[in-house]
Amino acid sequence: MTNLEHEKIFKAVGIEMWPAEKIKAFRKALLDWYDKEKRDLPWRRTSDPYSIWVSEIMLQQTRVDTVIPYYHNFLDKFPDIATLAAAPEDAILKAWEGLGYYSRVKNMQKAAQQIIAEYGGIFPKDPQEIAKLKGIGPYTAGAVSSIAFQIPEPAVDGNVMRVMSRLFEIDADIAKPASRKIFEAVVRELIDPERPGDFNQALMDLGSSICSPLNPQPEISPIKAFNAAYKNGTMHLYPVKSKAKRPVPMNLQGVILQNREKQFLLEKRPNSGLLADFWTFPLIQLDLDTIPGLVDATIKPTSIQTELLVAEDFPKLTESSTNADKKLPSFTQIEAQLSEAIAEKYGLKPIWLKAETGSVNHVFSHIKWHITGYYGRVLTNAESELPAQCRWVSEEAFADYAFPVPQQKMWQQFQKQTRKEFGL
Repeated sequence: MTNLEHEKIFKAVGIEMWPAEKIKAFRKALLDWYDKEKRDLPWRRTSDPYSIWVSEIMLQQTRVDTVIPYYHNFLDKFPDIATLAAAPEDAILKAWEGLGYYSRVKNMQKAAQQIIAEYGGIFPKDPQEIAKLKGIGPYTAGAVSSIAFQIPEPAVDGNVMRVMSRLFEIDADIAKPASRKIFEAVVRELIDPERPGDFNQALMDLGSSICSPLNPQPEISPIKAFNAAYKNGTMHLYPVKSKAKRPVPMNLQGVILQNREKQFLLEKRPNSGLLADFWTFPLIQLDLDTIPGLVDATIKPTSIQTELLVAEDFPKLTESSTNADKKLPSFTQIEAQLSEAIAEKYGLKPIWLKAETGSVNHVFSHIKWHITGYYGRVLTNAESELPAQCRWVSEEAFADYAFPVPQQKMWQQFQKQTRKEFGL
């Protein structure tokens, strides 16, 4: 994008770009602060594009403190592009277990395979070529280009948009994808050509600390002299951000089944859609609208984890969502329907524990799961015929299977509550 194109964008949204001397002064103030206050993070100790790429993908929608042990573990298991490209998918999912947004790591492997096939196994340096890799958008392309290769490319995330909107009192809605080009144009004008990686990371650090979404502290900011919103008393107006739609609630039944050999039934989810290729206890969605006399049981909001949703995964989503957080049935009310569903799908006839094993809340980007757990024994062994996507697994072998967060929480509740109470 040329300077003339930038000028058109700035004029359209009322941004008055600073003169060259002010831009230089801004760069110095920001980078001086970063040199003194930057966080010591493992991916900042390397210029290896692969390692930086791994960190940037992990950091999407995930806290820094959470990412650090995953980053070390992932690089220990998959130290380079070739290893990642050749790894079994189950292995990379297991290494990602608990981070959420699991399509990220699947796309990383596809991108690694692209690099092997199209770039001779060498991570491309050209930002336009980086952007062609699977799962890499404008932000990640800019981050890797600037941090690993010192190319002055903007890396615009929510933190950076927040900082820029306050600096220039930009009225563009940061929740709208079309607004990104405005903020990218601003950063292209400001970015330090000598230290582009540090400049981008300084903006990220500033946006996640002093210039945070709630309770910002502009009075101690290293760039307060440049902050139009601070000077004009309009900090509370920026950034402009429309509210996201609330997740739609949905009730599921999580079924923990054991056979004679005390193995548990696990089911591998389809290779596309929600939690693709992960292993879980059977998850059933009964038609609760057909059950009379439901007991009150409101789903409580939760912030356990947020993930992407493929709504087609549960076709009854629309029909059941209106009643999902109003009433839930007792076990006796759903026993017959649950038994029928298990028999039809898995060919099993459980002997049920006449009580719930607890409940789990899990929030995705557009949907909120409330999983009520149930436990049953089946008078069969590991040799019994099961659907192709299912298998009996001993507790000791769980470590070999990739479990998403809802599965982990169901298992934790079963161990802590039901197993302890009933001696299972």
